[in-house]
Amino acid sequence: MSVGKGYDYSNGHVCWKGDDAYHRKSVAASLVKGVYVLERDRQKQRKGPDSLAFPWWTFFHFQLLDTLVDDVDNSIFGAIYEFKPPPSIGNNALCRSPHYVIAFRGTTIKPESFFRDMKLDLKILRHGLHRTSRSEIATETVRNMVASVGGNGSNICLRIAGSVLTAGLAIAMNSDKKSSSYDSFAALSAWIPCLFVNPSDYICSEYVGYFEHRRKMEEIGAGSIEKIATQNSVGSLIKSAFGKESEPVYLIPSGNLTVNLSPPSQSIMEAHWIHQCLEAHGIHQWWKPDLHLESKLHKYKY
Repeated sequence: MSVGKGYDYSNGHVCWKGDDAYHRKSVAASLVKGVYVLERDRQKQRKGPDSLAFPWWTFFHFQLLDTLVDDVDNSIFGAIYEFKPPPSIGNNALCRSPHYVIAFRGTTIKPESFFRDMKLDLKILRHGLHRTSRSEIATETVRNMVASVGGNGSNICLRIAGSVLTAGLAIAMNSDKKSSSYDSFAALSAWIPCLFVNPSDYICSEYVGYFEHRRKMEEIGAGSIEKIATQNSVGSLIKSAFGKESEPVYLIPSGNLTVNLSPPSQSIMEAHWIHQCLEAHGIHQWWKPDLHLESKLHKYKY
């Protein structure tokens, strides 16, 4: 299996050392894909040797510890993995490797869970995702993992991987809803997630414009104005005007943004625009070889 620019993962070995977007995107995409396939296995009632999900994590030496199940439709929306590298992998190669990963899938197009997923997607637009039971389950899972493996000065590394829906869940986890919007936003500023975005993806490409606009405002000396604007969406401002409390939970103060600048194939360019959008949003692109990626760190300044 060859994933990324010049990297050979034929033995499932990943060099975690250094800031390499190719390694991060390939492993993260595979673990998230594992959650999608776990849910599809459940729908198709594939169990034991008939399951198709396990190669997506075992290839990179991860073990499945548990799954996260939605209490409304019983769909699997997340998984907890533990990294169990073989002794043949040296300590240098394991530098900065995660000990545990909690991965969340995004929206599926299969009827068994599509409608529940779409309702949650709409909750993101209405800034209400953090009030849903799925968000509560995800938050409680992360908190329990941190409490069980991250206490007593432990150096255990726990990471979260997923889709745009996961970004909303992660922000909801990191935000204190009892505090003001400014306090919540400031509290998140030290958190720098790795975001992988295709500019042709109408669903996620707003992250590119969001951070680029901030950069341009700082360049022209309007950074102080942008610090206020960057914490609010149009929807949250309108709700506030009518006395309704709302926090834009999808806005991220900081981020290591990696953009896929690879041109689409000719067949995709000639396809229907819906198919083009699905292709640009698809997780499969992130383990393709020889992608043209551009990474940039955007750090919020007080």
